Formats: sequence, C-alpha cells, structure tokens
Amino acid sequence: MNSHCCPAMREQVSFQCDKHKDMFECPDVLVAYAARYDEYGLIIRDGGQGVRLIGHCPWCGAKLPDSRRDRWFDELEALGFDEPNAQEIPEKYKTDAWYRDA
Repeated sequence: MNSHCCPAMREQVSFQCDKHKDMFECPDVLVAYAARYDEYGLIIRDGGQGVRLIGHCPWCGAKLPDSRRDRWFDELEALGFDEPNAQEIPEKYKTDAWYRDA
C-alpha cells in the first residue's frame, strides 16, 4: 500500500464510485494512480483512458515519485519478456510488489 502525499491525493486515488465501474467514466475521479509504475496522472476526458503524467501533487504541491515504468519494462525484458503487456508475467509484476519487495 502506498502512502500518498496528502489526504486529498489519498482520497482521489482510492475513490470508488457507486455509479461508474470504470474510473475513466466517473467525472469525480481526477487523478489516476498506477501502482505498478508508481505514477500519477490527470485523467484526460476525451472518452478514452488517457492520462497526463504529473510530477507534483495538485493539492499539496509535494513532488511525486519518479515513474518506475522504464525500470518495470527493463526488469521484465531481463527475465525474457519482450511483450509484458501481452504475456503472462510473474504475479509480483502485476502490482507494486516488484519494487516494494526489492
């Protein structure tokens, strides 16, 4: 479990809408958090699932962690996965466990 920078961010990334199953459809969700990559982004409201990565919290101004996306792909490539989003990868790489347990 990530400890987010402030109560407002924690509320945003943990919000569960009772009207929308998909956070990209809910107008009350402003920030998406990808634990797998430890990255935050503002949801782009264009009907898709686009996100604009952010480096600082919109509420408290704290610097957010650098994305681990490149490292995630590098580690999986070293394990022999050339298409990790299309292949069955080890369970720990489906969450933040791969860098939390390191």
